Amino acid sequence: MKKLKNALISVYYKDRLDEIVDLLATLNVKIYSTGGTYDFIRSLGVEAETVESLTGYPSILGGRVKTLHPKVFGGILGRQSKLSDIEQMTEYGIPAFDLVIVDLYPFEETVTKTDNPTEIIEKIDIGGISLIRAGAKNFDDVLIVPSSDYYSELIELLTNQHGGTSHADRKRFATYAFGVSSYYDTAIYQWMSANNTDQLRISAKEKAKLRYGENPHQQGIFHGNLNQLFEKLHGKELSYNNLLDLEAGINLIDEFEETTFAILKHNNACGIASRETLNEAYEAALAGDPVSAFGGVLVCNRIVDEATAESMNSLFFEIVIAPDFEINALKIIQSRKNRIILQRRGFATQKKQYRSILNGILEQEKDFRTESTADFTYVTTVQPTGDQLSDMVFANKIVKHTRSNAIVLAKNKQLFGSGVGQTSRVDALKQAIAKAKEFNFDLTGAVMASDAFFPFADSVEIAAKAGIISVVQPGGSVRDQDTIDYCNNNGIGMVFTGIRHFKH
Repeated sequence: MKKLKNALISVYYKDRLDEIVDLLATLNVKIYSTGGTYDFIRSLGVEAETVESLTGYPSILGGRVKTLHPKVFGGILGRQSKLSDIEQMTEYGIPAFDLVIVDLYPFEETVTKTDNPTEIIEKIDIGGISLIRAGAKNFDDVLIVPSSDYYSELIELLTNQHGGTSHADRKRFATYAFGVSSYYDTAIYQWMSANNTDQLRISAKEKAKLRYGENPHQQGIFHGNLNQLFEKLHGKELSYNNLLDLEAGINLIDEFEETTFAILKHNNACGIASRETLNEAYEAALAGDPVSAFGGVLVCNRIVDEATAESMNSLFFEIVIAPDFEINALKIIQSRKNRIILQRRGFATQKKQYRSILNGILEQEKDFRTESTADFTYVTTVQPTGDQLSDMVFANKIVKHTRSNAIVLAKNKQLFGSGVGQTSRVDALKQAIAKAKEFNFDLTGAVMASDAFFPFADSVEIAAKAGIISVVQPGGSVRDQDTIDYCNNNGIGMVFTGIRHFKH
């Protein structure tokens, strides 16, 4: 156990620093400090030495250079088990530091508050990051505390061990330190590169241990800050699968400006509808597949009112996420203790997607393309009506967020049936038709959306016999003309978008 003798403190945040300083004074540890930190320590009535008195140099260049000096870094990097290091430190009057407490300028916080590059650059910490790395490198002799996040652990450690630190303690804190420096440098790199670079840098400070992974025998952890996305108002902790469903639900509902309600199961919509009121939208969404809705995730883009909450309350569901909830509505939904109730926050999701695969990571831009009628190319002699075009836009939004191969059938801005994750497009269509019939939907006058082109005319032939009168698809097959000819010969309107929306 190594007893502390000399401490260097240079911090930005002062929370709980008074407790640490008082504890160090009780332990008779000599303290060296800089600028505002020195003033804070002296205001507590605790003796301290300025770094300037040690180095013989003042803080210069507007505070850019304060601790960058051999007498500071020699005291941190000096190996106290090596005779030659000890002799040199003695020769040059360098104290051996065995505790370094540092935190870094708030770079990320500054980026969120301003676009001014001068202000942002001034929050790139140089001295602090150097002190952290030096202290972490020499963990054989130095306990480095790289952030105020670790003050509580430091206080507990020094109190319980009466100012002593073990090698294991110092290595643990060194590990924290390199984690802090890595995260900090990644944030700077991403800002400097404007997140547009050939080199992948991902670092997350926050993490949440989930109930389990995809299955109960798998461990699951979320790396990131969920509090930026939503506030949990009620219910049990989120699981791995809950988060996958939430992402799918948020991505889907954000496609719609009009009042819309969606019910998801295993990342796919089993019901979705747009209506004048939220309660009407919920009822229409539920009608799409009331069987699959059991245990589902509910997502909407309007404040949940009392009438909607009353309708929802009879359904067993895992999660509901909405912009807000009326007070009485919240009371109704909270009647089941395990229901997870989330209120969305206005935080932009990531622009890129990553997936671990084989021995590496796949990266792609997120699919932000959403087609409107202005993007449609009319390829048949029959022109869809205004209502049919609205339904085609509606269905195309849904199929974009449905696992491939995918087919969506819709009418009056209500999902009638979908074919999800099938190995052939024909199978996806047959599944969608079967779903619609199971829940007594009349497909006469409905529209069909496909996430990719039809390789043959068989799909539109099957759809036409089921009552479909309009089709929206990307186009691009070498046999597109066969499909167009069938539509023309059978009074079906079809448009091409030119954009495929595979989702795997």
